[in-house]
Amino acid sequence: MMMKNFPSSPLNNNQTQNHIRDRNNKKYSSWLSAVPLRFSLRGYGFCMATLFLFCFGSLVYQLNGGPPTILLDIRQYLDSMVAWPGRSLVSQNGQPQQVKKKHPPHCATSGESTFQDDHGPPVARVLPFPSQVVYNRVGKCGSRTVLILLRLLSEKHQFNLVSSEIHNRTRLTKHEQVDLIKNISNMPQPFLYTRHVHFLNFTRFRVEEPVYINIIRDPINRFLSNYFFRRFGDWRGEQNHLIRTPGMKDDERYLDINVCILENYPECSNPRMFYIIPYFCGQHPQCREPGVWALERAKQNVLENYLLVGILEELEDVLLLLERLLPHFFSGVLNIYKSPDYKKAGNMTGTVRKHTPTLEALQVLYHRMRYEYDFYGFVRDQFHLAKKKIGLKSASRPSAYSHDFLRDLVLRTPEPMAEEDDEEEEEEEEEEAQDTTLEDAASWLVNP
Repeated sequence: MMMKNFPSSPLNNNQTQNHIRDRNNKKYSSWLSAVPLRFSLRGYGFCMATLFLFCFGSLVYQLNGGPPTILLDIRQYLDSMVAWPGRSLVSQNGQPQQVKKKHPPHCATSGESTFQDDHGPPVARVLPFPSQVVYNRVGKCGSRTVLILLRLLSEKHQFNLVSSEIHNRTRLTKHEQVDLIKNISNMPQPFLYTRHVHFLNFTRFRVEEPVYINIIRDPINRFLSNYFFRRFGDWRGEQNHLIRTPGMKDDERYLDINVCILENYPECSNPRMFYIIPYFCGQHPQCREPGVWALERAKQNVLENYLLVGILEELEDVLLLLERLLPHFFSGVLNIYKSPDYKKAGNMTGTVRKHTPTLEALQVLYHRMRYEYDFYGFVRDQFHLAKKKIGLKSASRPSAYSHDFLRDLVLRTPEPMAEEDDEEEEEEEEEEAQDTTLEDAASWLVNP
Protein backbone atom coordinates (compact mmCIF):
# COMPACT_ATOMS: atom_id res chain seq x y z
CA MET A 1 0.00 0.00 0.00
CA MET A 2 1.47 3.21 -1.07
CA MET A 3 1.37 6.36 1.03
CA LYS A 4 0.41 9.53 -0.63
CA ASN A 5 2.50 12.58 -0.10
CA PHE A 6 0.48 15.66 0.66
CA PRO A 7 1.91 19.08 0.24
CA SER A 8 2.72 20.86 3.42
CA SER A 9 -0.05 23.05 4.65
CA PRO A 10 0.33 26.52 6.25
CA LEU A 11 -0.87 25.09 9.52
CA ASN A 12 1.91 22.53 9.66
CA ASN A 13 4.52 25.16 8.80
CA ASN A 14 3.37 27.42 11.61
CA GLN A 15 3.48 24.59 14.09
CA THR A 16 7.03 23.70 13.06
CA GLN A 17 8.26 27.31 13.37
CA ASN A 18 6.64 27.73 16.78
CA HIS A 19 8.26 24.53 17.97
CA ILE A 20 11.68 25.71 16.86
CA ARG A 21 11.20 29.16 18.48
CA ASP A 22 10.14 27.61 21.79
CA ARG A 23 13.16 25.33 21.79
CA ASN A 24 15.52 28.24 21.11
CA ASN A 25 13.90 30.36 23.80
CA LYS A 26 14.40 27.60 26.34
CA LYS A 27 18.04 27.23 25.32
CA TYR A 28 18.68 31.01 25.56
CA SER A 29 16.81 31.31 28.82
CA SER A 30 18.84 28.53 30.38
CA TRP A 31 22.07 30.23 29.21
CA LEU A 32 21.03 33.69 30.40
CA SER A 33 19.92 32.34 33.76
CA ALA A 34 23.53 31.48 34.59
CA VAL A 35 25.01 34.67 33.18
CA PRO A 36 23.54 37.18 35.69
CA LEU A 37 24.87 35.15 38.60
CA ARG A 38 28.41 35.21 37.27
CA PHE A 39 28.26 38.88 36.32
CA SER A 40 26.64 39.89 39.59
CA LEU A 41 29.61 38.60 41.62
CA ARG A 42 32.09 40.22 39.29
CA GLY A 43 30.10 43.41 39.19
CA TYR A 44 29.88 43.47 42.97
CA GLY A 45 33.65 43.20 43.23
CA PHE A 46 34.10 45.91 40.62
CA CYS A 47 31.74 48.24 42.48
CA MET A 48 33.50 47.65 45.79
CA ALA A 49 36.89 48.29 44.20
CA THR A 50 35.58 51.47 42.61
CA LEU A 51 34.15 52.63 45.93
CA PHE A 52 37.45 51.96 47.68
CA LEU A 53 39.38 53.92 45.07
CA PHE A 54 36.92 56.78 45.36
CA CYS A 55 37.21 56.92 49.16
CA PHE A 56 41.00 56.64 49.01
CA GLY A 57 41.19 59.37 46.40
CA SER A 58 38.92 61.62 48.44
CA LEU A 59 41.11 61.14 51.50
CA VAL A 60 44.28 61.99 49.57
CA TYR A 61 42.49 64.97 48.02
CA GLN A 62 41.57 66.38 51.42
CA LEU A 63 44.99 65.80 52.97
CA ASN A 64 47.04 67.21 50.11
CA GLY A 65 44.68 69.93 49.02
CA GLY A 66 44.27 68.52 45.51
CA PRO A 67 43.51 65.33 43.54
CA PRO A 68 46.18 62.59 43.38
CA THR A 69 48.14 62.15 40.17
CA ILE A 70 46.60 58.76 39.40
CA LEU A 71 43.10 60.22 39.31
CA LEU A 72 44.28 62.98 37.00
CA ASP A 73 45.83 60.36 34.69
CA ILE A 74 42.63 58.30 34.67
CA ARG A 75 40.58 61.37 33.87
CA GLN A 76 42.93 62.34 31.05
CA TYR A 77 42.75 58.82 29.63
CA LEU A 78 38.93 58.78 29.70
CA ASP A 79 38.78 62.19 28.07
CA SER A 80 41.08 60.99 25.31
CA MET A 81 38.89 57.95 24.72
CA VAL A 82 35.81 60.13 24.35
CA ALA A 83 37.32 62.66 21.99
CA TRP A 84 40.84 61.85 20.84
CA PRO A 85 42.40 64.54 18.66
CA GLY A 86 42.12 63.51 15.03
CA ARG A 87 39.71 60.68 15.70
CA SER A 88 37.01 60.19 13.00
CA LEU A 89 33.45 59.79 14.22
CA VAL A 90 30.36 59.11 12.14
CA SER A 91 27.69 61.76 12.11
CA GLN A 92 23.99 61.17 11.90
CA ASN A 93 23.98 61.55 8.12
CA GLY A 94 26.62 58.85 7.71
CA GLN A 95 29.47 61.24 6.82
CA PRO A 96 32.77 61.08 8.68
CA GLN A 97 33.26 63.92 11.15
CA GLN A 98 36.64 65.18 12.43
CA VAL A 99 36.78 65.79 16.17
CA LYS A 100 38.80 68.85 17.13
CA LYS A 101 40.39 69.25 20.52
CA LYS A 102 38.94 72.11 22.56
CA HIS A 103 41.46 74.26 24.37
CA PRO A 104 40.56 76.14 27.52
CA PRO A 105 41.47 79.83 27.54
CA HIS A 106 44.68 79.24 29.50
CA CYS A 107 45.98 76.43 27.26
CA ALA A 108 48.54 76.80 24.53
CA THR A 109 47.19 76.32 21.00
CA SER A 110 50.50 75.91 19.18
CA GLY A 111 50.54 72.14 19.62
CA GLU A 112 52.49 72.16 22.88
CA SER A 113 50.61 71.48 26.09
CA THR A 114 51.33 73.42 29.26
CA PHE A 115 52.15 71.97 32.67
CA GLN A 116 48.64 72.74 33.85
CA ASP A 117 47.17 70.82 30.89
CA ASP A 118 49.16 67.71 31.76
CA HIS A 119 49.03 67.84 35.55
CA GLY A 120 46.03 69.98 36.41
CA PRO A 121 46.04 73.07 38.62
CA PRO A 122 48.83 73.44 41.23
CA VAL A 123 48.15 71.89 44.60
CA ALA A 124 46.92 74.47 47.09
CA ARG A 125 49.24 75.15 50.03
CA VAL A 126 48.05 73.64 53.29
CA LEU A 127 48.04 76.43 55.88
CA PRO A 128 49.28 75.73 59.41
CA PHE A 129 46.96 76.15 62.35
CA PRO A 130 46.85 78.79 63.61
CA SER A 131 47.82 80.80 60.53
CA GLN A 132 47.06 84.28 61.94
CA VAL A 133 49.18 85.53 64.84
CA VAL A 134 49.22 89.03 66.34
CA TYR A 135 51.99 90.24 68.65
CA ASN A 136 50.84 93.59 70.09
CA ARG A 137 54.22 94.15 71.65
CA VAL A 138 54.60 96.19 74.84
CA GLY A 139 57.25 98.90 74.68
CA LYS A 140 60.62 98.15 76.32
CA CYS A 141 59.73 94.54 77.06
CA GLY A 142 62.28 92.88 74.81
CA SER A 143 60.28 93.49 71.63
CA ARG A 144 63.28 94.58 69.57
CA THR A 145 65.11 91.44 70.64
CA VAL A 146 62.17 89.27 69.58
CA LEU A 147 61.83 91.17 66.28
CA ILE A 148 65.36 90.20 65.29
CA LEU A 149 64.44 86.56 65.91
CA LEU A 150 61.19 86.89 63.95
CA ARG A 151 62.96 88.30 60.89
CA LEU A 152 65.29 85.30 60.83
CA LEU A 153 62.44 82.85 61.46
CA SER A 154 60.26 84.32 58.70
CA GLU A 155 62.98 83.62 56.16
CA LYS A 156 63.46 80.11 57.49
CA HIS A 157 59.79 79.07 57.69
CA GLN A 158 58.39 81.21 54.86
CA PHE A 159 55.66 83.06 56.75
CA ASN A 160 54.73 86.70 56.27
CA LEU A 161 56.15 88.97 58.96
CA VAL A 162 54.44 92.36 58.98
CA SER A 163 56.05 94.79 61.43
CA SER A 164 54.37 98.17 61.70
CA GLU A 165 56.57 101.24 61.92
CA ILE A 166 53.90 103.13 63.89
CA HIS A 167 55.12 103.44 67.48
CA ASN A 168 53.05 106.25 68.98
CA ARG A 169 49.47 105.25 68.08
CA THR A 170 48.46 102.63 70.64
CA ARG A 171 44.97 104.05 71.22
CA LEU A 172 42.73 104.05 68.16
CA THR A 173 39.37 105.51 67.26
CA LYS A 174 36.58 103.15 66.20
CA HIS A 175 37.18 103.99 62.54
CA GLU A 176 40.91 103.32 62.91
CA GLN A 177 40.16 100.01 64.62
CA VAL A 178 37.96 98.90 61.71
CA ASP A 179 40.60 99.83 59.15
CA LEU A 180 43.41 98.07 61.03
CA ILE A 181 41.34 94.92 61.62
CA LYS A 182 40.40 94.84 57.93
CA ASN A 183 44.03 95.22 56.87
CA ILE A 184 45.18 92.47 59.23
CA SER A 185 42.44 90.06 58.11
CA ASN A 186 43.31 90.53 54.42
CA MET A 187 47.01 89.73 54.84
CA PRO A 188 48.33 86.62 53.01
CA GLN A 189 48.41 83.68 55.40
CA PRO A 190 50.28 82.45 57.31
CA PHE A 191 51.30 85.77 58.83
CA LEU A 192 52.56 87.27 62.07
CA TYR A 193 51.62 90.90 62.58
CA THR A 194 53.36 92.99 65.22
CA ARG A 195 52.82 96.56 66.38
CA HIS A 196 52.77 98.70 69.53
CA VAL A 197 48.99 98.81 69.92
CA HIS A 198 46.48 98.09 72.66
CA PHE A 199 44.39 94.93 72.39
CA LEU A 200 41.92 94.86 69.48
CA ASN A 201 38.68 92.93 69.88
CA PHE A 202 38.14 91.36 66.43
CA THR A 203 34.90 89.60 67.43
CA ARG A 204 33.31 92.94 68.27
CA PHE A 205 33.41 93.71 64.54
CA ARG A 206 32.39 90.14 63.59
CA VAL A 207 35.82 89.19 62.30
CA GLU A 208 37.64 85.96 63.08
CA GLU A 209 39.90 86.43 66.10
CA PRO A 210 43.61 85.80 65.49
CA VAL A 211 45.94 84.21 68.02
CA TYR A 212 47.53 86.77 70.37
CA ILE A 213 50.95 86.48 71.99
CA ASN A 214 52.93 88.97 74.10
CA ILE A 215 55.79 89.45 76.57
CA ILE A 216 55.97 91.74 79.60
CA ARG A 217 58.59 92.46 82.23
CA ASP A 218 58.95 93.81 85.76
CA PRO A 219 57.18 97.23 85.70
CA ILE A 220 59.98 99.21 87.36
CA ASN A 221 62.58 97.67 85.07
CA ARG A 222 60.44 98.57 82.08
CA PHE A 223 60.03 102.16 83.28
CA LEU A 224 63.76 102.63 83.88
CA SER A 225 64.65 101.18 80.50
CA ASN A 226 62.19 103.50 78.76
CA TYR A 227 63.32 106.56 80.76
CA PHE A 228 66.95 106.26 79.74
CA PHE A 229 66.26 104.98 76.23
CA ARG A 230 64.27 108.10 75.35
CA ARG A 231 67.21 110.23 76.47
CA PHE A 232 70.28 108.29 75.41
CA GLY A 233 69.19 105.50 73.06
CA ASP A 234 70.95 102.13 72.86
CA TRP A 235 74.24 100.70 71.68
CA ARG A 236 73.18 100.67 68.01
CA GLY A 237 74.18 104.32 67.60
CA GLU A 238 75.19 107.31 69.65
CA GLN A 239 72.78 109.67 67.89
CA ASN A 240 69.64 107.48 67.81
CA HIS A 241 68.15 109.21 70.83
CA LEU A 242 68.49 112.60 69.14
CA ILE A 243 66.51 111.32 66.17
CA ARG A 244 63.83 109.74 68.36
CA THR A 245 63.34 112.78 70.64
CA PRO A 246 64.60 115.82 68.67
CA GLY A 247 62.45 118.28 70.62
CA MET A 248 63.74 117.28 74.05
CA LYS A 249 65.71 120.06 75.73
CA ASP A 250 68.92 119.39 77.59
CA ASP A 251 67.30 120.22 80.95
CA GLU A 252 64.79 117.42 80.39
CA ARG A 253 67.26 115.05 78.77
CA TYR A 254 69.70 115.18 81.67
CA LEU A 255 67.05 115.37 84.40
CA ASP A 256 68.05 113.18 87.33
CA ILE A 257 65.62 110.27 87.63
CA ASN A 258 65.39 110.64 91.40
CA VAL A 259 64.24 114.25 91.02
CA CYS A 260 61.71 113.16 88.40
CA ILE A 261 60.24 110.53 90.73
CA LEU A 262 60.35 112.29 94.07
CA GLU A 263 59.16 115.66 92.74
CA ASN A 264 56.33 113.98 90.84
CA TYR A 265 57.16 115.05 87.29
CA PRO A 266 54.48 114.03 84.74
CA GLU A 267 56.79 111.47 83.12
CA CYS A 268 57.30 109.73 86.45
CA SER A 269 53.74 109.74 87.77
CA ASN A 270 50.30 108.46 86.82
CA PRO A 271 48.64 108.06 84.39
CA ARG A 272 51.86 107.68 82.38
CA MET A 273 53.08 105.08 84.85
CA PHE A 274 49.96 103.02 84.02
CA TYR A 275 51.46 101.51 80.89
CA ILE A 276 51.36 97.69 80.65
CA ILE A 277 47.74 97.02 81.60
CA PRO A 278 46.14 99.04 78.73
CA TYR A 279 47.92 96.79 76.20
CA PHE A 280 45.78 93.91 77.47
CA CYS A 281 42.68 95.78 78.61
CA GLY A 282 41.88 97.12 75.14
CA GLN A 283 40.63 100.26 73.43
CA HIS A 284 37.91 101.17 75.95
CA PRO A 285 38.49 104.68 77.40
CA GLN A 286 38.35 103.30 80.94
CA CYS A 287 41.32 101.06 80.15
CA ARG A 288 43.55 104.14 80.39
CA GLU A 289 42.50 104.96 83.96
CA PRO A 290 44.49 103.26 86.73
CA GLY A 291 42.07 101.14 88.71
CA VAL A 292 40.54 97.75 89.41
CA TRP A 293 38.23 97.78 86.37
CA ALA A 294 41.07 97.98 83.86
CA LEU A 295 43.12 95.47 85.85
CA GLU A 296 40.37 92.84 85.90
CA ARG A 297 39.52 93.30 82.24
CA ALA A 298 43.17 92.88 81.29
CA LYS A 299 43.33 89.63 83.28
CA GLN A 300 40.17 88.38 81.58
CA ASN A 301 41.58 89.09 78.12
CA VAL A 302 44.79 87.23 78.97
CA LEU A 303 42.78 84.15 79.90
CA GLU A 304 40.35 84.28 76.96
CA ASN A 305 42.26 85.77 74.01
CA TYR A 306 45.99 85.14 74.46
CA LEU A 307 47.71 81.90 73.60
CA LEU A 308 50.73 82.92 75.68
CA VAL A 309 51.94 85.92 77.66
CA GLY A 310 55.52 85.41 78.80
CA ILE A 311 57.85 87.37 81.05
CA LEU A 312 61.14 88.78 79.84
CA GLU A 313 63.02 87.60 82.93
CA GLU A 314 62.51 84.01 81.64
CA LEU A 315 62.91 84.67 77.92
CA GLU A 316 64.42 81.28 77.08
CA ASP A 317 61.41 79.54 78.60
CA VAL A 318 59.11 81.85 76.63
CA LEU A 319 60.85 80.84 73.41
CA LEU A 320 60.61 77.17 74.35
CA LEU A 321 56.87 77.47 74.89
CA LEU A 322 56.38 79.38 71.64
CA GLU A 323 58.34 76.70 69.80
CA ARG A 324 56.06 74.06 71.29
CA LEU A 325 52.78 75.94 70.75
CA LEU A 326 53.52 77.56 67.35
CA PRO A 327 56.04 75.27 65.62
CA HIS A 328 55.25 76.63 62.14
CA PHE A 329 56.50 80.03 63.29
CA PHE A 330 59.06 79.39 66.07
CA SER A 331 60.64 76.02 65.30
CA GLY A 332 64.39 76.25 65.93
CA VAL A 333 64.15 79.63 67.66
CA LEU A 334 66.41 78.62 70.56
CA ASN A 335 69.20 77.56 68.22
CA ILE A 336 69.09 81.01 66.63
CA TYR A 337 68.84 82.75 70.01
CA LYS A 338 71.96 80.98 71.31
CA SER A 339 74.00 81.43 68.15
CA PRO A 340 77.02 83.80 68.32
CA ASP A 341 75.77 85.94 65.42
CA TYR A 342 72.47 86.63 67.15
CA LYS A 343 74.16 87.36 70.48
CA LYS A 344 76.25 90.00 68.77
CA ALA A 345 73.18 91.66 67.25
CA GLY A 346 71.04 91.26 70.37
CA ASN A 347 73.57 92.97 72.62
CA MET A 348 73.22 96.15 70.58
CA THR A 349 69.64 96.66 71.82
CA GLY A 350 70.66 97.33 75.43
CA THR A 351 69.86 100.80 76.80
CA VAL A 352 72.89 102.96 77.63
CA ARG A 353 73.52 105.12 80.72
CA LYS A 354 70.91 103.27 82.76
CA HIS A 355 71.48 103.36 86.50
CA THR A 356 69.60 102.57 89.68
CA PRO A 357 67.47 105.18 91.46
CA THR A 358 67.70 105.66 95.20
CA LEU A 359 65.87 103.28 97.50
CA GLU A 360 63.31 105.92 98.41
CA ALA A 361 62.57 106.56 94.74
CA LEU A 362 62.17 102.81 94.11
CA GLN A 363 59.60 102.50 96.85
CA VAL A 364 57.64 105.49 95.49
CA LEU A 365 57.66 103.86 92.07
CA TYR A 366 56.38 100.60 93.47
CA HIS A 367 53.52 102.36 95.24
CA ARG A 368 52.50 104.15 92.03
CA MET A 369 52.68 100.88 90.09
CA ARG A 370 50.71 98.70 92.48
CA TYR A 371 48.15 97.77 89.77
CA GLU A 372 50.93 97.04 87.30
CA TYR A 373 52.60 94.75 89.83
CA ASP A 374 49.31 92.99 90.53
CA PHE A 375 48.96 92.27 86.81
CA TYR A 376 52.61 91.28 86.47
CA GLY A 377 52.26 88.75 89.30
CA PHE A 378 49.11 87.33 87.67
CA VAL A 379 50.83 86.91 84.30
CA ARG A 380 53.89 85.33 85.91
CA ASP A 381 51.70 82.77 87.72
CA GLN A 382 49.83 81.94 84.49
CA PHE A 383 53.11 81.56 82.64
CA HIS A 384 54.48 79.16 85.23
CA LEU A 385 51.21 77.23 85.11
CA ALA A 386 51.51 76.92 81.31
CA LYS A 387 55.04 75.55 81.70
CA LYS A 388 53.82 73.01 84.22
CA LYS A 389 50.91 71.88 82.02
CA ILE A 390 53.11 71.34 78.99
CA GLY A 391 55.73 69.50 81.02
CA LEU A 392 58.46 72.00 80.33
CA LYS A 393 61.54 71.56 82.46
CA SER A 394 64.03 74.35 82.10
CA ALA A 395 66.65 76.12 84.16
CA SER A 396 64.64 79.23 84.97
CA ARG A 397 66.54 81.92 86.79
CA PRO A 398 64.83 82.44 90.15
CA SER A 399 63.67 85.91 90.98
CA ALA A 400 66.36 87.86 92.82
CA TYR A 401 63.88 89.86 94.81
CA SER A 402 60.45 89.93 96.37
CA HIS A 403 58.00 92.78 96.56
CA ASP A 404 58.50 92.86 100.30
CA PHE A 405 62.03 94.03 99.54
CA LEU A 406 60.67 97.32 98.22
CA ARG A 407 58.33 97.77 101.16
CA ASP A 408 61.25 97.44 103.55
CA LEU A 409 63.53 99.87 101.72
CA VAL A 410 62.71 102.82 103.93
CA LEU A 411 63.67 100.91 107.04
CA ARG A 412 67.03 100.05 105.51
CA THR A 413 67.78 103.52 104.12
CA PRO A 414 70.18 105.48 106.36
CA GLU A 415 69.21 108.96 107.49
CA PRO A 416 71.13 111.83 105.81
CA MET A 417 73.73 113.80 107.79
CA ALA A 418 72.09 116.81 109.49
CA GLU A 419 75.12 118.53 111.00
CA GLU A 420 78.50 119.29 109.49
CA ASP A 421 80.50 118.68 112.67
CA ASP A 422 79.73 114.91 112.82
CA GLU A 423 82.71 112.67 113.26
CA GLU A 424 84.34 111.07 110.18
CA GLU A 425 83.84 107.57 111.58
CA GLU A 426 80.07 107.99 111.57
CA GLU A 427 80.19 109.23 107.98
CA GLU A 428 82.20 106.19 106.86
CA GLU A 429 79.79 103.79 108.59
CA GLU A 430 76.78 105.44 106.94
CA GLU A 431 78.44 105.37 103.49
CA GLU A 432 79.27 101.67 103.84
CA ALA A 433 75.68 100.87 104.85
CA GLN A 434 74.30 102.88 101.94
CA ASP A 435 76.67 101.21 99.43
CA THR A 436 75.58 97.76 100.64
CA THR A 437 71.90 98.63 100.23
CA LEU A 438 72.43 100.09 96.74
CA GLU A 439 74.21 96.90 95.69
CA ASP A 440 71.13 94.91 96.72
CA ALA A 441 68.93 97.19 94.64
CA ALA A 442 71.27 97.03 91.65
CA SER A 443 71.31 93.25 91.75
CA TRP A 444 67.53 93.30 91.47
CA LEU A 445 67.50 95.27 88.23
CA VAL A 446 67.57 93.31 84.98
CA ASN A 447 69.34 94.61 81.90
CA PRO A 448 68.29 95.05 78.79
